[in-house]
Amino acid sequence: MIRAVNSSLDPERVAEAMVARVADWIPAPGWLVLTADEGARARTVTVRALTPVLESAALAVGHRVLITGTVFGSADLRADRRVSGTGEPLPAASALAFPLESRGRTIGALVGIDRVASTREPRLSPASLVIFRAALEPGAIALDNALRMERAEALSVTDDLTQLYNSRYLSQVLRRETKRASRSGRPLSLLFIDLDGFKGVNDTHGHLCGSSALVEAASVIRSSARETDVVARFGGDEFALVLPDTGSEGAVAVGERIRDRIAAHRFLRAEGLQIRLTVSVGVATLPDVAASAEALVEAADQAMYRVKERGKNGICVAADPVASDVRTTKLP
Repeated sequence: MIRAVNSSLDPERVAEAMVARVADWIPAPGWLVLTADEGARARTVTVRALTPVLESAALAVGHRVLITGTVFGSADLRADRRVSGTGEPLPAASALAFPLESRGRTIGALVGIDRVASTREPRLSPASLVIFRAALEPGAIALDNALRMERAEALSVTDDLTQLYNSRYLSQVLRRETKRASRSGRPLSLLFIDLDGFKGVNDTHGHLCGSSALVEAASVIRSSARETDVVARFGGDEFALVLPDTGSEGAVAVGERIRDRIAAHRFLRAEGLQIRLTVSVGVATLPDVAASAEALVEAADQAMYRVKERGKNGICVAADPVASDVRTTKLP
């Protein structure tokens, strides 16, 4: 276990190595590793051989283990009142889950799921449980270290001017979310946003005013996005939003909200100005128009430039040939 989990500093690979070892000891067909950061937000680090329904059940079990910090066993989740799903009934499956403990705190949960209910609650004998939890400890510590390293690296992926994420972090998120979306079958959308007329601000009022306008635009975009969206400055006056579990219709709704709020905003009031700006927005959705993170970026970028070509201040959905997919609003 120690050799396996210390071969990488990537949390997902550490979790996968831990699951590979544990699966040799406990013959559960499916596994999930869930962690919680210091803000108590849960995160699925790795999933092995679970359907979406069983993954949802494993998440429910994992959340309970994170809260209680205790071992959990259930012969039939469907009839187990200790756990609940996300509004959907849990399946008739058995589960065995363990807290992952590092430095005196529960940093995650390891959940094993069998696709069918059991005649009795799965459990380890007291002596076996002591040995098993001791064997899990190196994996939990290695995962904790990897997560700490990831959080430290996150401090270096913030745009200095706008305090949004930068393009480096955007690439990391897109790779991770693309993989997750492909595994779960859920959609993933990307918005590319370009400030129309920003060059005129720089040319007329100077680069300091231009920088201030970018900071204001970033604030409007961030406040218009949802809590689950990842907002980044792609470069220059271009911004990007990653929208997990969101199809093209939902992505367009977010884009419309951002466009409306940018159009209504008066920029550079602190400098005695009231400048009006608009945005051109490109929308691309996986798997509709792309199968990879790189293809998703290219599709959203092309859709955004299509808006530019048609007069700016609009939204274009990638791969939609109908002219009406570019929506414009004239300012009064």
